[in-house]
Amino acid sequence: MKGGQSTYACSVGTTSTIELPSVTIRELRAIVHDVAVETVSALRLEVTEYGSDALGADTTDVIEASVELALKTFLTIATQHGSTSRDLTPARDAAYALGRGEARAGRTMEALLAAYRIGAGVAWRRLSEVLLRRRTSGSTVAAFAQLVFAYIDELSGASVAGHRDELAVTGRVHEKNLERLAAGLLAGAPAAESTARAERAGWPIPATLTAVVLRRPLAASTSLVLDPRTLRVDLADDHVALLVPDAHRNRTALLEALHGRGAIVGPTRPWREIHVSVHRAVRLLDLSGRTEATIDADAHLVRLVVSADGDALADLRTRALEPMSGLRPAVAARLAATLRSWMVHEGHRDRVAADLGVHPQTVRYRMNQIRELFGERLERTDDRVELVIALAWAASGDAPAM
Repeated sequence: MKGGQSTYACSVGTTSTIELPSVTIRELRAIVHDVAVETVSALRLEVTEYGSDALGADTTDVIEASVELALKTFLTIATQHGSTSRDLTPARDAAYALGRGEARAGRTMEALLAAYRIGAGVAWRRLSEVLLRRRTSGSTVAAFAQLVFAYIDELSGASVAGHRDELAVTGRVHEKNLERLAAGLLAGAPAAESTARAERAGWPIPATLTAVVLRRPLAASTSLVLDPRTLRVDLADDHVALLVPDAHRNRTALLEALHGRGAIVGPTRPWREIHVSVHRAVRLLDLSGRTEATIDADAHLVRLVVSADGDALADLRTRALEPMSGLRPAVAARLAATLRSWMVHEGHRDRVAADLGVHPQTVRYRMNQIRELFGERLERTDDRVELVIALAWAASGDAPAM
């Protein structure tokens, strides 16, 4: 028994047979092939998905063969004493296989059911013509009609089950292939392996990918506003990475689409190097903690660089800012902020004052204090580099400024 067919009870095979003269039965059997051909012609005309451009010779042959088998099986069940539900098995299996084939061909369930309705109409019209020509009684014709449509309902149910099962199987397979592709990209799989996985998943290869890291409960709704080709990788701590194709074309639009979702957007990379983007976004997530704001990693490169080795950076900061270690914390914080702004604005006092929101004379006073504390260190290149890094780290928010 295949797929979901067990859910369809066979009422046809247990129904009483129709008493018909042998000459009528022979005439009914003689038109089976013509009915199959006419059914396909009607489908081409009446259902868009079965139009002349959609059906190739192979598909036409399959449908005609299925109709012929169905009609021959029906006539056997309807006219031969002792027929049972077992006699339905070949036709029902064929109907189930037809449903799966139609799903693989991309035709919808609605198109499949429309095909059955049209096929039922064609079959009954041609069969009833024979019965009427042979002067079959009205009660026999009515019973025959009831049996025809019960039988077609049986087969359409099997085809629907096949269609549904095929979509379920191919959907799961497709999803698994995409998951393997994404996991391989995150692990930095070799180029040939990633390309093969992309082809197996039917995934159009983009020029670039951009990682978007966010909390798992927001992933589904966020995916709806992103490129349909976006891949997903589950991360630790209830987070996921969405790998967005070709976001380099409009990074601003991507950031706007993610507004308010607490996402970390990594750098854009060639598609096989997306692991770099994911790892950077995760690092920035660790630095930023839980937030509703969307953060662009490209705007935080200094923060990422200076926090790469926390212990070494703490030692460097202690050494670089050692001249202020004896000051009260509030005083040290003011002088550190002033020195940082002084370096950023290249000693332009008015700009420093505007940056800090103080009077230029205050800047002059503080810088005199700083020069007394640091002396020649402010002039030596190596010491200035250390100060820039130490003060940049303090300004990043990962540690309080002195």
